[in-house]
Amino acid sequence: MVGRRLIPMLIAKGHDVVATTTTPRKIEALRALGATPVVLDALDREAVIKAITDAKPEVIVHQMTALASLRNLKHFDDEFAVTNRLRTEGTEHLLAGAKNVGTKLFIAQSYCGWPSGPGGSRVKTEDEPFDPNPVKSMSKTLAAIRKLEQLVTGVNGIVLRYGNLYPAEALIEMVRKRMFPVVGDGGGVWSHLHLEDAAGAVVAAIERSVPGIYNIVDDEPAEVAVWLPELARIVGAKKPMRIPVWLARLMIGEAGVFMMTKLRGSSNAKAKRVLGWTPRYASWREGFRA
Repeated sequence: MVGRRLIPMLIAKGHDVVATTTTPRKIEALRALGATPVVLDALDREAVIKAITDAKPEVIVHQMTALASLRNLKHFDDEFAVTNRLRTEGTEHLLAGAKNVGTKLFIAQSYCGWPSGPGGSRVKTEDEPFDPNPVKSMSKTLAAIRKLEQLVTGVNGIVLRYGNLYPAEALIEMVRKRMFPVVGDGGGVWSHLHLEDAAGAVVAAIERSVPGIYNIVDDEPAEVAVWLPELARIVGAKKPMRIPVWLARLMIGEAGVFMMTKLRGSSNAKAKRVLGWTPRYASWREGFRA
């Protein structure tokens, strides 16, 4: 999702871009954006190393996930299984190729919010520790994020922890069908991020090239009970239903209940200060309207 917005930004800055895809049907779309397309299975170590050896990139941007069909939070780790492999094995393969050709900078996508756990302040910084007692059904996914960040920071790379990315057609469709209710008090605090702003953060990271971990989110963390009804209003849907925690637990499991009631927001102060990045959509309110 981020790549389609990132490629034109990089081209406009004068970069030559080699973009990978898992499927040949996306080749022409990538070429139309200005990139040189490569069909690649990121879990095939030798293929990844060969692709990097052929391209000899100065910068590698790791945006690989497999979440297009994400539907059921009740089985969170199962839904993230391939993405978890991309964050662990895939990162290792990319780093091996990067080492072979002397790549100068490695940037990888991570995620902020639930990895730092439910306790403490409403809005958290990059200095917060990972949740030592995560929801059981999310534990493998949290371990994969931790592994990715350790690998990338271990080579003085840059980790960009994205907030909840939008526009997301699947989410909007669920809101329109009243299939995305407010759970309990809706106290989970979400930090949002427009896809265009995610791409802009990558460009800023390349230009500043300061190693570290950065939360990439907008300026207004908001409780589910606040942002979800507003999204419904903006898209012309009926007000979201409210359901009790016990019922939600049956429908979306502990992971879903956690995200809807206990999630914490994230601060973007470090990214602004160090990377010089500022989101175009400072608030999800204007971003949703756009």
